[in-house]
Amino acid sequence: MRRAAVIGSGPNGLSAAIVLAQAGVGVSVYEGRETIGGAASTGEVTLPGFRHDLGSSVYPMGAASPFFSSLPLKDFGLRWIEPAAPLAHPLDDGSAVMLEHDLAATAAGLGDDGKAWTSLMRPLVDSWPELCAEILGPVVHWPSHPLLLARFGAAAAWPASVLAKTLFRGERARALFAGIAAHSVLPLESPLSATVGVVLGVAGHATGWPVAAGGAQAISDALAAYLKSLGGRIETGHAVASLAEVAGYDAVLCDVSPRQLLGIAGAELPSSYRQKLEGFRYGPGAFKIDWALSEPIPWTAKDCLRAATVHLGGTLGEIAASERAVWRGGVAGGPYVLVAQPSLFDPGRAPEGKHTAWGYCHVPNGFTGSALEAIEAQMERFAPGFRGCVLARKVWPVAALESWNPNLVGGDLSGGAMTAGQLIFRPTASLYRTPKQGLYLCSASTPPGGGVHGMCGYHAALAALRDSKRVAVP
Repeated sequence: MRRAAVIGSGPNGLSAAIVLAQAGVGVSVYEGRETIGGAASTGEVTLPGFRHDLGSSVYPMGAASPFFSSLPLKDFGLRWIEPAAPLAHPLDDGSAVMLEHDLAATAAGLGDDGKAWTSLMRPLVDSWPELCAEILGPVVHWPSHPLLLARFGAAAAWPASVLAKTLFRGERARALFAGIAAHSVLPLESPLSATVGVVLGVAGHATGWPVAAGGAQAISDALAAYLKSLGGRIETGHAVASLAEVAGYDAVLCDVSPRQLLGIAGAELPSSYRQKLEGFRYGPGAFKIDWALSEPIPWTAKDCLRAATVHLGGTLGEIAASERAVWRGGVAGGPYVLVAQPSLFDPGRAPEGKHTAWGYCHVPNGFTGSALEAIEAQMERFAPGFRGCVLARKVWPVAALESWNPNLVGGDLSGGAMTAGQLIFRPTASLYRTPKQGLYLCSASTPPGGGVHGMCGYHAALAALRDSKRVAVP
């Protein structure tokens, strides 16, 4: 392998390109938009001077990523900002249950359930670097820490609602865990839905839930700058429509969804593989709103101002009902809403004294309705007077998200449903490889799945290097 092309400049595409460039391969990245970054992008979409993260905004797995940590991204402008607390979850009694950096402080806020929270989290927090390397590592590998993985699996394999009710007696701990587990975008009654709750909870204590100084774009820009320092090339405004456009390369790695891969390479793939890609299941979509604000969000629970991430949804029962409704084709009247308020900790995102925030709820894939009123009603529930702070809003229905970034099929932010069958073998049992020699997938539709961590691109690039008989970069 002397020359390789990467289609798509999201964090996974850029990570794949970096691994190849580190191995001495000449790499060209092709991006259809005029700006790089995919869903890790920042732009002014409401009012001048208000910089909004257009997709992701908070990065527990970015800070924990073994690959990102191996790169000199700080030298290329990336700086993590850690809020005072990773997460706030307000309740109707006017308080907020907090995921604190300190495990003991979190336990203290959970009352009688503090001991159970500590028992669940402490062994995994103490071994977080080893656990993170295992769960973000190759799908097929000999575990370096089998006992640690067994302990993790004993909790992660459960449905989130069952684990929460088994471990915790009080509503505060149950609500906190449910809100974190709902990042899985699965019904909380589904097996393995506890996985994300455990992983992100542990990450909050071990490495935090930071934002990137200047916005999500800073992550993509740092990756791109480092790639260019290795001799890599990036061409924006070039949407690759067919493999014929990259025919001169020894390998092509695609940071695209299976649906897009079918459009680019379908004619050159066997029918059996095409059928598997066509059967790949996408998860629920997101209905997102970006807000330009005249002041910080007026939370009833002032502790919410200590966190960049706030989960709105009330109790375990309410959150479970919201996520269950989405998988049944509807939207709950009081949906579970994820809120990010990064300008509290990164004031350069907005004019002096002003702020940016966004919120989204899960909706059925391809949803054509509006969740605007439902989302803002939840905001008012926990922050009365919120609407009076809104200077402008940019509403992103499902179709608008997919139009902006075709990888978000039907509004799916995770690159495909994280169901038991697709958690590991995604999009097919061949993972990053396709039946066509030299053609690979490196998007979030491959393991370890959604999240800004670069590991999908990292593993795909290593697979390509191994297939080329070239020495792989560790």
